[in-house]
Amino acid sequence: MHDSNEPRPHTGRRRNEAARRAILTAALDLLADADGAPVTVETIARAAGVGKQTLYRWWPSKGAVLLDALLDRAAQDVPAPDTGSLRADLRELAVATFEAAQRAPSGPALRTLVREAARDAHLAELMREFTQSRRAAVRAVLERGRERGELAADRDLDLLVDQFYGVFWYRFLLGHAPLDAAAAERLTESLLR
Repeated sequence: MHDSNEPRPHTGRRRNEAARRAILTAALDLLADADGAPVTVETIARAAGVGKQTLYRWWPSKGAVLLDALLDRAAQDVPAPDTGSLRADLRELAVATFEAAQRAPSGPALRTLVREAARDAHLAELMREFTQSRRAAVRAVLERGRERGELAADRDLDLLVDQFYGVFWYRFLLGHAPLDAAAAERLTESLLR
């Protein structure tokens, strides 16, 4: 029998991490399935099986939860490559970015975010923060390549990042051409030419 004076083993961290994961998953799934319905703190909390106060303990707003969910998923789907080769890193980043956009919940969540950002200033800001984070990942790969002498010092890194994501967003939103490994390979070669 357990003596009530003995301290109980601390399980808060595991429980908190499980709740945090549930919230991030619920937020992304709701964004992916929104179809015009508003994603709110209430709907996220309900889907995650937690109280609203649990969300507010870790995030100041719905947008902060959604941004964290998107960034967390991006980090899982598109890990930052560092193979020692600019060509390999850029290709790996393009392939992973293109593949993630074909899968749920990432692809549908991004489509909802783009659609809703046109009407909602808060979501437009969320979109800017998310895209800035993804741009920084591509820029870091390019900077490492430049430091190793694989990219000329006078190349405009911001323009290269624009070209990388220009191809991605154009094909993702319009669907006129595939976002596949072959496209990632051609894009890599084009950027490094």
